[in-house]
This record gives sequence, C-alpha cells and structure tokens, in this order.
Amino acid sequence: MGYFNEALSEKIVNGRIGNSVDSRVREIAESLVRHLHAFAKDVSLTQQEWEYAIDYLTRTGQICSNERQEFILLSDVLGFSMLVDALSNRLPPGATESTVFGPFYVANAPIREMGDNISLDGKGEACLFSGRILDTAGCPVVGACVDVWSDNADGFYDVQQPDIQPKWNNRGRFITASDGIYRFRGIKPVSYPIPDDGPVGQLLESLGRHPYRPAHMHYMITAPGYRRLVTHTFVSGDDYLDSDTVFGVKESLISRYKKVSRDGVIWHSEFDFILAREGE
Repeated sequence: MGYFNEALSEKIVNGRIGNSVDSRVREIAESLVRHLHAFAKDVSLTQQEWEYAIDYLTRTGQICSNERQEFILLSDVLGFSMLVDALSNRLPPGATESTVFGPFYVANAPIREMGDNISLDGKGEACLFSGRILDTAGCPVVGACVDVWSDNADGFYDVQQPDIQPKWNNRGRFITASDGIYRFRGIKPVSYPIPDDGPVGQLLESLGRHPYRPAHMHYMITAPGYRRLVTHTFVSGDDYLDSDTVFGVKESLISRYKKVSRDGVIWHSEFDFILAREGE
C-alpha cells in the first residue's frame, strides 16, 4: 500500500500483515486496526489526548497485582466484560443466565458439607441459601460442584483484607447428591464499591458515575457433561440493581430474600439453577 497517509491509514497498516498469519489472528487484528483508526478519526484525537491515554493505560497496568486486576475492572465498567460474556454464553431457553466472573474468585475453596456455614468472621445477618441444580428437562444434576463466594458484612472479600478476615471467609464448594439439592449458610450480601482509588475510579468520576455494585452472591457451577455456569444471584430491593457499575444485573437473577428469623438464620434465599448440557 506504499507510505503512510491519513486517508488510507488502516489499509496501509493491515497491508503489512503477513500472508502466513493464522486466519483468526488476521480477522481480529484487521478489525481492531479498522475500528481503532476510525475512532481516532471520528473524534479527531489530539496528540495530548493520545499521550494521556498511554499514561492512563500505563497506570492501569502498574496498579495490577495478584489481588487486584485493574484491567478487568476497566473492562467491567465499560460494559465490555458483560458483552463478551453474552457473546460467549448463548444458552438454550430455560437455562440460567450467566453474568461477569468478577476479580475476586479464588480457586480450590474448601469442599464443605451441605448446610455448612461459609461465614467465618461472625459478622452480618445470617442467611440460608438453598435450591436445586437441574438440567433443562427439569431433572436433578448429580455431582454438580457449587462454588460460592461473597463479600463480608463490611463489603470486602477476604482477599482484600488478608490480615483482617479469616482465609476462605464466605467461600466454599458443595457437591450435589442424586436430588440435585444444594444448601449452605452464609450472610445476606451487602452492596459495595469496586476499588475506586485507581485509574478506573478516576474514569467513573469523570463520567459522573458511582462505583457501586448491588449486593450479590457469586456462583460457579460445574458438572460432567454440562456447560460451566458463572453467575450471581442479586438481592431483591437493592438500591443499585438498576445502576450496577459493571452492568452485571439480569432480571432473571434477582432473588427474593425472605425474612425467616429461626435457628439463628434471619434470611432465606431460594434459587434453582438450570444447567445446559454440552453442545445443547
């Protein structure tokens, strides 16, 4: 395509891609260049704005650690994580909808007995979580691993406060029997702000947006022969359901929390999860 010029910039750049490049890599790279160059032309991006963007991305990377992934937060607040989730998880009718994974998952949580209490710090309003793991035909799924995690009553996950919260606080895995029933005790989750002391917080402030997520319990459910389900259940009536800063709320995932006040439990959240089979 010859030397660089503004009018043909994306064609010139894409013209340098080698002939032996993987077809999927080519498709993604060419589309990225087309859209990136079109964006810059559309807004007449200035040198100063480009320099600020480079500095912003540099600062985003510098704040990342094993406990904090600022790039995931950036993707989340731009709605990009939810878009990728939607594109990757098109499910058959009746299957439980997915939502964002979130940055606070920890693998290999303890496997607990059905009915165990995952809240180890003694804080919060005790809540019973129960329901069934079913397939799209309504049959119970045996041997499903129900991996759960939530914040504590102060709105923090254990990995955010390793010197304050017990390890594995509000986390656990439960394996279903032939009836497909899961049951455990935790606390009624509370709404909380995502970490907003870094570049993502600055972006939200500049856009006039708040950093809060509505209260929710995380679930990752896996079973042989079934598609993995990553989702939340959200607390009905929460103030931030309509303005979740990461756009994670779906109406079908809102759970009614009933007040029960018995056997040391104050709340009960009952929710059935419907898994799609592989290839379904």
